[in-house]
Amino acid sequence: MTKNKKPDTQKKIDTPGEHHNTGQEKTPGADFPIIGIGASAGGLEALERFLRNVPEKSGMAFVVVQHLDPTREGMMVELLERITAMPVFQVLENTSVQPDCVYLIPPNRDMSLFHGALHLFEPAAPRGLRLPIDYFFRSMADDRQERSIGVILSGMGTDGTLGLKAIKEKEGMVFVQEPASAKFDGMPRSAIHTGLVDIVAPAEELPLKIIDYLKQKPLMGGPGQGLSDKDRTAFEKIAILLRSQTGHDFSLYKQTTVYRRIERRMAIHQIEELTAYIRFLQENPQELQVLFKELLIGVTSFFRDLEAWEQMKEQVIPELFSGHAPNQPLRAWVPACSTGEEAYSLAIIFKEVLEQVKPPANFSLKVFATDLDDDAIGKARQGLYTPNIAADVSPERLRRFFIEEEHGYRVGKEIRDMVVFAPQNIIMDPPFTKIHLLICRNLLIYLVPELQKKLLALFHHSLNPGGVLFLGSAETVGILTDLFEPLKGKARFYRRLEATEHTELFQFPSPGLRLPASMPDAAPALAKAQNHIPNLENLANELILKRYAPAAVLVSDKGDILYTSGRTGKYLEPTAGKANWNIFAMAPAGLSYKLNRSFHQAIRQNSTVTLKNVKIDTDGDKQTVDVTIQPLVEPKVLRRLAMIVFTDVRMPPQTKSSHRNKRIPVCKTRAAELELELEQSRRELRSVRQEMQSSQEELLSAYEELQSTNEELQSTNEETTTSKEELQSLNEELQTVNYELQTKLDELYLLNNDMKNLLESTDIAILFLDNALCVRRFTAQTAKIIKLIPGDLGRPITDIVSTLTYPELDEDAQKVLRTLEFMEKSVTTSDGRWFRVRIMPYRTLDNKIDGLVLTFTDITASKTLEIAQRATEDDLEKRITDKDLELNKARQRLQTEMQGKDSDKTTQSDETPGVST
Repeated sequence: MTKNKKPDTQKKIDTPGEHHNTGQEKTPGADFPIIGIGASAGGLEALERFLRNVPEKSGMAFVVVQHLDPTREGMMVELLERITAMPVFQVLENTSVQPDCVYLIPPNRDMSLFHGALHLFEPAAPRGLRLPIDYFFRSMADDRQERSIGVILSGMGTDGTLGLKAIKEKEGMVFVQEPASAKFDGMPRSAIHTGLVDIVAPAEELPLKIIDYLKQKPLMGGPGQGLSDKDRTAFEKIAILLRSQTGHDFSLYKQTTVYRRIERRMAIHQIEELTAYIRFLQENPQELQVLFKELLIGVTSFFRDLEAWEQMKEQVIPELFSGHAPNQPLRAWVPACSTGEEAYSLAIIFKEVLEQVKPPANFSLKVFATDLDDDAIGKARQGLYTPNIAADVSPERLRRFFIEEEHGYRVGKEIRDMVVFAPQNIIMDPPFTKIHLLICRNLLIYLVPELQKKLLALFHHSLNPGGVLFLGSAETVGILTDLFEPLKGKARFYRRLEATEHTELFQFPSPGLRLPASMPDAAPALAKAQNHIPNLENLANELILKRYAPAAVLVSDKGDILYTSGRTGKYLEPTAGKANWNIFAMAPAGLSYKLNRSFHQAIRQNSTVTLKNVKIDTDGDKQTVDVTIQPLVEPKVLRRLAMIVFTDVRMPPQTKSSHRNKRIPVCKTRAAELELELEQSRRELRSVRQEMQSSQEELLSAYEELQSTNEELQSTNEETTTSKEELQSLNEELQTVNYELQTKLDELYLLNNDMKNLLESTDIAILFLDNALCVRRFTAQTAKIIKLIPGDLGRPITDIVSTLTYPELDEDAQKVLRTLEFMEKSVTTSDGRWFRVRIMPYRTLDNKIDGLVLTFTDITASKTLEIAQRATEDDLEKRITDKDLELNKARQRLQTEMQGKDSDKTTQSDETPGVST
């Protein structure tokens, strides 16, 4: 197909500054779909089947990342040109991605996507440890966000697994080749094992499934546009179905997040209407469980945001050490832990910091890690992760804290013992308390602001004073700055503050039970000020002397007088009847209304308000004063209080004659009438006010009595609530630990059963001894050789009767413990049986010697054959010896006879001379 031939310059990867355009201008952040494809061994066949089924003019661009030999030029471009009509290019630096094109990664390069252009990098990892598919998928997730689409085809290993997690975190889509149709199923199976894959199908079916997904219309029309009333009702029904199936309410999740995930599920099943999807959910309960898993967003990794973890190591944990006693364990809580990577990351960082403490200290850490997903908690408990975590974990940490196994890396026992995993609904279940460090990253961004505030208040309740909260890079504490203050640095670390505001947001254990709020009436405000403001008189006097010289009063935010200074009686006077120490009741008639209005203005605006030239009656005379109302901010103990200062103003003297001269005679009568009417109105107003004050005093008296009772009840309720919260938190922790122990007991029970059946199925006598040569365990066959019963466990082996004729057993066992070299001997028993005794050191998983293992193999049959064979050999040797003797005798006789004949011949020759012999 010559029409698809490319110039040779398209394959060059080492020409700096080259830019590739397929006849079009570069369009950063292009709207067309960009499909990232990862393949390895057997990937060429899968790619051919995939690309053959891509329709012409699909409008999609395909970026292929393979594991290529870095030492030689490949022929992938020519091979793929034969099977697809789309142009195929080998990527150059800064290549602009265009639709209906295929782009191949060059050898010995990592590739990333930035604003619709492909960039090449020298690989940082050594050959054999490179993960180019993960590298590209992560960059594509950052660049394309929810429009990311990743495809994993045939290949060995686990490359692409971490990359697809990044795609899912950005709400993208992941398609995987069906393992049964892949030539090598390592990469597809590793991807499917994460539980994050959207569609699994043969390679030839994936293109049409991608197209079907892209054709799906979004539920929300565009930015700022919500659902129609019909769709909103349908969404509420889906939330009801989820709650009935799983027990969890997703109505408080951000609508855009939930809608997008519902859209994805509808696109996968080719459903266009929400009402149809509701019917599908009702008919297929398993889809509800899949949607539930989709909404959980269980994506995490080791040491995510490495700079933040470095700050944790260099600043946060050392500061916790500095203010903590070594004999008390530090407590950490990691809600929404998913599969446990961040919990284990914290434990590893803690161990590293602990090793740097000088002098060495006996600090310990207990991490409580919880999540809504039981399956994720199960994976976290196993502590087994794919090999490509090497991209996030340094080789030194892999060597120290992980054990390499066939299928990946397992977290070491020392780190796993520091973390307790348990399922928990953070919104409904009791929280952990007395926490020093709380890590909740990338959960709040998926929740509505109201729920965010409630969770932050819950975190404030859980943390100890001075405790640290660690949030995700896109999360903050919002307006709750009185609960937390940020630490220095770019990471989202916050320190817990002592605060009384926003405590009403904390609603555990039930919405009906809230922390008590401050009382609105005067008496509790007065009591609160007296109880919580130490040395009130000294502080007030000091403040007055520094700032004010005139008469002044210190009042609560309700106007109740707490302290007076100077001649305040000149401006205030008590009312008749029951004592009322409210400044508005004691202010004179000319001042009360203005003072009331200005006071509330000052408190509301938290700013100073001054009343100028106010005329009041003082001892029968008119006095002009300036009244200053200042809400107090500093010192901290005087917050929510206010200082009211009265300052006399001297007015220029005015004589009565000057006034009289200015009056107009015609107005004298009218002025007198108005004065009488005004005086009468004042008397009526005073009478009404007195009646109103009398009624108010009676109501206030009854209210104060009720309030007193209410305070006692609330005090008791607070104590009960506190005790209940502590008990519930303690109970939750005990249940968590008990659940963990029960799980381990179940595993131990199964392991014991397996071991028992294994040992009995071998039909070999096995005896386990400890370092003191005491019996630890034995099989049933052993009891036939050594007289063992279950009650002998813990007894020295030398004290137990044995049929073995093996007096040096004790010496040989001690020798094996010293030299750590196994020993093997054949010994007999008193009843004539023979056994081969093999003594070996007992090694734990930590490569420690913890006793001996003795095996007794019955060799009686072979020994019997050996003895019979030896007897036969002896008999044969005897017969051979006898035959040899007879032959020797016969040989001697023959020699004698021969010699005799020779003698006779010699004699005859002597007797016959001349005859030649």
